[in-house]
Amino acid sequence: MTRPGGATPAFARGRRLRSTPALRRLTAQTRLAPADFVLPVFVKEGITDPVPISSMPGVVQHTLDSLRKAAHEAADAGIGGLILFGIPAEKDPVGSQADAAEGIVNVALQQLRADLGDELVLMADLCLCEYTDHGHCGIVTPAGVVDNDPTLDRYASVAIAQARAGAHVIAPSGMMDGQVAAIRRALDGAGYTETPILAYAAKYASSFYGPFREAAEGAPQFGDRATYQMDPPNADEALREVAQDLAEGADAVMVKPALPYLDIVTRVADAVDVPVSAYQVSGEYAMLEAAAALGWVDRRRAILETLTAIRRAGAGSVLTYWAVEAARWLR
Repeated sequence: MTRPGGATPAFARGRRLRSTPALRRLTAQTRLAPADFVLPVFVKEGITDPVPISSMPGVVQHTLDSLRKAAHEAADAGIGGLILFGIPAEKDPVGSQADAAEGIVNVALQQLRADLGDELVLMADLCLCEYTDHGHCGIVTPAGVVDNDPTLDRYASVAIAQARAGAHVIAPSGMMDGQVAAIRRALDGAGYTETPILAYAAKYASSFYGPFREAAEGAPQFGDRATYQMDPPNADEALREVAQDLAEGADAVMVKPALPYLDIVTRVADAVDVPVSAYQVSGEYAMLEAAAALGWVDRRRAILETLTAIRRAGAGSVLTYWAVEAARWLR
């Protein structure tokens, strides 16, 4: 239908541009590419075979050997990088295995860097929750409170160990005040001036982390992390946290989780001129996998739709457990 004079109603123009898959691809405003994705991986000390994570179908705790194989598959798929989480055989109050030369993540980083060189970006998550026997992200006082400043000293030491082991990027996730400044000083002082920091700048105290705590074996043994992670109702606070991390020397910032906080992703992306990442966390993964297993959603379409939503919101890269699978679909 046309209006007098041949004008075309806007609705008809929109429908014509959606009429074939090729037209929809041509006019898409948001595109996904394998290089947009970062794969979170778990490596556990003392196991001989990969251990499936019951709440995350298809995800495992890797051995060093199976991790190396998975990393090569990730590189072949063309994804942007990996981010490593470690589960040591022994834990203690200060998380001493996090910066030990023989610590599981540091050994894994050495092996992956030797195998792959610079083919993949190797990110090291920097926190203590997987390494402490109490499951909190820092040093805990006798009263059961995370002590900020002594924790920063531990983070500084861990950052140096991870950079020395071969990490391309250090990604602090503990949400301690001043953590980026402490890590930047430590890296610079140890000669790692070119090692960038991807700050978990807006990390919320979310209910969507449950499956991750099984995977990383890092659930708090008492209390919770609400005193140092962000409160879900607050949005302006995220911008303040991001600004503080950038002022302290962060090279890029992250929002975590992704889907429940797409508004935060957009506000952060609009406010900064550095790369913005978003972490599609374990609970997001588990919910969609459960719904797909019951036949309630089309799995492939739902995965790609959620990834597109995160990119559309403003994230330049997405940490996702579907990284390799999605990358293969897109090639």
